[in-house]
Amino acid sequence: MAGSDTRKVINLALQGGGSHGALTWGVLDRLLEDDRLEIAEISGTSAGAMNAVVLADGYERGGRDAARAALESFWRAISRAALASPLQRSPLDRVLGRFSLDASPGYLFFEGLSRVLSPYQLNPMNVNPLRDILEKQVDFGNVNRCKAISVHVTATHVRTGRARVFSRGDVTLDAVMASACLPQLYPAVVIEDEPYWDGGYSANPALMPLVTSSASPDIVIVQINPVVRHDTPTTARDILNRVNEISFNTSLIKELRAISLMQQIVTAKGVDLGAAGRTHIHLIHTDAEVQDLSASSKMNAEWRYLRLLFERGRGWAEAWLEASFDRVGQESTFDLGAFFDDPAAAMSQPAD
Repeated sequence: MAGSDTRKVINLALQGGGSHGALTWGVLDRLLEDDRLEIAEISGTSAGAMNAVVLADGYERGGRDAARAALESFWRAISRAALASPLQRSPLDRVLGRFSLDASPGYLFFEGLSRVLSPYQLNPMNVNPLRDILEKQVDFGNVNRCKAISVHVTATHVRTGRARVFSRGDVTLDAVMASACLPQLYPAVVIEDEPYWDGGYSANPALMPLVTSSASPDIVIVQINPVVRHDTPTTARDILNRVNEISFNTSLIKELRAISLMQQIVTAKGVDLGAAGRTHIHLIHTDAEVQDLSASSKMNAEWRYLRLLFERGRGWAEAWLEASFDRVGQESTFDLGAFFDDPAAAMSQPAD
C-alpha cells in the first residue's frame, strides 16, 4: 500500500437521484478501493447525502474497507425494505428485463394520487422507511467526529428557498432526511422550528464548502442527473421528468459558472482569490449511459437493479481513473469553458 504522503487528496460532490444513487455507490466503492486516493471532504444532497454519511460512519469505524462494507449494507437494507413496497415492476417489464415502473399499477396509482393530495393528507403520520434504515445503519456521532472525512449535507429552506448546508457537528438524521425530502411525498422536515425540503432544489450538491476547503483543490463531482437530453420529451411524464432534471441541475450549473468566472479572473488579471481561484474540477459521469434510465426507475430498489447501477458506477470511476488520475492535483480534467460553450459536446466527451 502506498504511504499516505503519496496519496492524492480529493473532495467529492455527490448528487441526489433516488435509487440512482446506487450509481454513486459504485463510484465510491471503486474510489475507496484505490489506495492512491484519499477523500477529505464530501458534499452531498439527497441520495448523495445518504451515501456520504454512510461512508463517513464506516470510515470512522474501520477505514476504507469498513466504508465499502457499510455502503453495501445500506443499499442491501434499501432493497430489503422495497420488497414490501407496492411500487413493483409490472409482469411484462420483468419478462422484458425493463426496470422502469412506468407500467406499475402501484406506481401509477400513487403518482396520480400525489397530484391531487398532499403528503400531509396522504401520510399524516409521516411514515418513512428510509428514516428507519438510516437510523439503524448510521451512527451520526461517528459522522460528526470523523477527522479523516468531513461531510456537508444540503437541504432547502422552504420559506426562503435558500440552501442550508449542515456541516461537522450539525450532520444529523433530521438533516439528511431534510436533504432527501421530496415535497410531493413527505411533509417538510422541521429543524430548529424551520421547514426544509430536498436540497436538490437549491444545491445539488453544494460546491462552495469544497471550493473554500483547504484540504484539497480537487473537486470530483459524481453526476447522476443528465444535464443534456438528446430527445425532446413529448409525453406528460417525460416533460415533468425533464423539468425536474433541469431544476435539480440549475444550482450546480450556477456554481460551476461562478467557479469558471473566478478562474478567468485569476488567469486574466492575476488576482489572488485564494483556494477559490485554484480549484480543479473533475466530473465522473457517462452521459450516454443515463439517457435510458426512466424517472420512475428512481423508485425501483430491487437488488438486481441496484447491483446493475452499482457496476455501471464502478465502470464510470474506472474510466475516470484511467483517463484522469495523473492530472489530479495539477489541473482540472473537466473543461468548464467547453462545457458552457457547448454542453452537449462537453458532456459526451471523456476527459482528455
